[in-house]
Order: sequence, then structure tokens, then C-alpha cells
Amino acid sequence: MSERNQRRPQAFRLDDPDVVLAEEGVSAPRGAVVVIPTPQAAEGPDAIVLPAPPPKTSRWGALFWTGLGGLVSLGIGLSVSKLVEDLFARADWLGWTALGFAAAFAVAALAILGRELFGLMRLNTLNKLREDAALAIAKDDRAGAERVVRELLTISGTMPRLARARADLSSHLDAIIDGADLVRLAERHLMAPLDAEATRLVSTAAKRVSVVTAVSPRAAVDLIFVLVTAVGLVRRLALLYGGRPGALGMFRLFRQVVAHLAVTGGMAAGDTIIQQLVGQGIAAKLSAKLGEGVVNGLLTARLGLAAIEVTRPLPFAALPAPAIGDVASGLVTRGDKKEAEG
Repeated sequence: MSERNQRRPQAFRLDDPDVVLAEEGVSAPRGAVVVIPTPQAAEGPDAIVLPAPPPKTSRWGALFWTGLGGLVSLGIGLSVSKLVEDLFARADWLGWTALGFAAAFAVAALAILGRELFGLMRLNTLNKLREDAALAIAKDDRAGAERVVRELLTISGTMPRLARARADLSSHLDAIIDGADLVRLAERHLMAPLDAEATRLVSTAAKRVSVVTAVSPRAAVDLIFVLVTAVGLVRRLALLYGGRPGALGMFRLFRQVVAHLAVTGGMAAGDTIIQQLVGQGIAAKLSAKLGEGVVNGLLTARLGLAAIEVTRPLPFAALPAPAIGDVASGLVTRGDKKEAEG
């Protein structure tokens, strides 16, 4: 047994001048009591794992798309202007009609642009809110936690289903002292009903993909249906948690979901998915098409779980994150029944 293991416990006061905290590269004076802090585990059961941040666009790429968009906009504007002038030269009423159409087009384009910018800003707000919540929990920051909760109450103000939860949380807002406990309380009150609905949406989409791809005669139909279902699922989850993504927002959101899947180990990460694939192997012995449907359903479920973590405004701290077994447990059983009936 080493000398370190034979050392007996000692009692001392932390404010004793002879007590020195061990630091790298600093030697302690003779006769001092050296305190070596115990390193904390980087990850544990209470560790918070945030989704991967949105992939950053290079400056050259942003400059390229800005220049291309500007040239296309100028070209469209000149074409419309020339068309209006030609119509005015032909007949005044044609020119005024074309000018009215051009004005309606401009107003609609500005409205669509504003909606896209608002959607991008809301996605940035949700990402920032999730990061601030994780930081408030890690540092037990009361002020930061209160800012997060008040912002979350504002975002959820348009959700009627959370009216009672918002009232209960607001009544306890000043009674919680610890910042980490305040964020966890907000998660229990506001995120629990949304998580249940999100799990139901993912489960329904996974089962629908499994059934349709199992009976579909064409691979192209399978691909189109899975893609449309995935886009619709991610959009519904974003709307559920308070996001308002437009076309550009959906593109960015999908990039973030794919990046999160890559960070967490791809489509088949975890022991539970392996257990599901074992069931798929049994189903594949009955029908190759049935096994393909089950796999597509599992992949849709995995994509939905990643979308939940990306669109959720708070990290999973007080509530458990939904697992693949929660949303895909009935795929093989229901598929087997349909195959037997067929």
C-alpha cells in the first residue's frame, strides 16, 4: 500500500492561513496543509448536452449569395420596369394595370422577406435561450435564470395550452432562490406538455412512414413520402416549441438537425436502436418490404428525436429526453399484423 493510501484523515479550517489550495506550477510552503480539489467528471447523469450549433456559413459563401441575389433582384426589377414602360406605350390602361400588379408583387415580396427574417430571428432566439439556460444551470446564476424564464414566458404567451402553467410559474418566480432550480421548475411546468405532444407527433410520423413504405410498390414514392414527412415533422415540432420557420428557417433548421445527428452518432446510435433493429431482422424474415418499412420508420423516429432537441428552447435537465423506444416501440408489432392481414 502506498504512502498516500496510508495517510490518515485530517481536520482543518479553510480560513486557516496554513491551508493552501494546490495549484499547478506553484510550490506550497513547508508545513502547510495542501488541499487538492477533486476533479469533477466531465459527464454524468446530470450533465447537459446541448444540440450542435447551426453550421456557420463562410464569408465567401455569404458574399457569393449576396451578390447573386442582388444581381437577380436588379434583373427582375429592370425587366418589370421595361415591361411597364412598353405597356404604357401601347395603352395607358395596360400600363396602370401592370403597375398595380408590380406594386402587389413588391408588397408581397416585402411581406415574405419580413416573415423569413422573423423566422430566422426566432430560431436564433430559441438557440440563445437554450444556451443561456444551460449556462444558468451550470453556474447556478439566479439573474440569468430569471431572464431565461421571463423570455420563455413571453415566447409561450401565444400558446393557450400553457396558460395555467404560465400562471403557476409566475406565482413561484420570486420564491425560488437558486438559478438552476428556477430553470428546472420552468422546464417542468412549460416543457412537459409540449414534450408529450412532440413525442406523439414523432411516433405518429414514424408509424405512418413504416406502413406506407411497407406497402408502396415504388422506391421513388418511398423517398418522396419520407422526405415530405420529415420536412412536415420538423416544421410541426418547431411550431410546437414556439419557432416560426419560413423557407430559409427550415433549411437552416434541417442543417442543424443533421449536424446534431452527426454529433450524437448518426441514425443508429444507442443500445435501444440496436434492439429495435433486432426486431426489424425478425420482421425481414417475414417480408423484405416489411423490414424496409420498419427501418424507414426507425430513421424517421431518430430524425424526430434530434429535431426535438434542436427546436426545444430548454435543454433536458429536469425531465428525461424521449428515447427511440418511446416513439418506435410499436413499429414491428403493427407491421407484423398488417403483413399477416395482407
